[in-house]
Amino acid sequence: MINRLKQLSKKYDLKRKWYRFSRSPLSIVGLTIAVVSVLIAILAPFIAPYPKHAGLYTNFKESFQPPSLKHLFGTDQIGRDVFSRTMFGFRYSLMMAAVILSLVVPPGVVLGLIAGYYRGSWVEQVIMRISDIFIAVPPLVLALAICSVLKPSVFNAMMALSLMWWPWYTRLTFNMVSSLRNEYFVQAAEVIGASSFHIIFKEILPNCLGSILTKATLDVAWTILMGASLSFVGLGAQPPTPDLGTMVAEGAVYMPQRWWISIFPALAICFIILGFNLLGDGIRDMFVEEVR
Repeated sequence: MINRLKQLSKKYDLKRKWYRFSRSPLSIVGLTIAVVSVLIAILAPFIAPYPKHAGLYTNFKESFQPPSLKHLFGTDQIGRDVFSRTMFGFRYSLMMAAVILSLVVPPGVVLGLIAGYYRGSWVEQVIMRISDIFIAVPPLVLALAICSVLKPSVFNAMMALSLMWWPWYTRLTFNMVSSLRNEYFVQAAEVIGASSFHIIFKEILPNCLGSILTKATLDVAWTILMGASLSFVGLGAQPPTPDLGTMVAEGAVYMPQRWWISIFPALAICFIILGFNLLGDGIRDMFVEEVR
């Protein structure tokens, strides 16, 4: 009976959160853009008009073709369809965001939980001072420095961004846990003899998930932008990989006459960033109203 009541309570809570989220038209727009972006990334090999153009392909007879019904976004300097390559660019951008966030969120959150719960101890001092060192350096500058030493590739770009991204989750979680540390539900758990593991991961962590989820959603856009920036300067994905940042950099040489080579991949980056920013704002507002 108690388990049934818990299930009904969780179901009602999800419906209430969805209702709050759906009241914002911009949040729905963000969710739609995010879903469309993910679907394009997954289905790119099947829905792209010229999937072979995403790899080693040249056709100089059709180079620099302007946008038309045959090539919606035109063609680039070696005759590749920009529309098809842009669709594959969604795949690499979202893959980079997924890999980076899966690497930085768990350790960043765990370290923040430990530092916040044991605030005032040497454990907190070690964790937070190390994170402060990384935060003191501008993220893009640190990523550029790391990538410039290593061989330019998608893997090294992801590792560089992961190395400098985790302290932000540590700092966010630390601040939240510090404010929750003295709440009555934590003190009650300590009084009944609950273990530190139970208190940290069963009592405190669920109350932090709203802010963590919001930041992770917003950081999808930031990681894509950072990855595109590294590719733009030649330190990310290398040709012929259809990375959006690389495509913008390649087309910039032919601006403004052949504007379509750079403009459409740049608009694709803006499209993804706009969608996940709107989605993140909707999730944030949903949890803020929950607290109120």
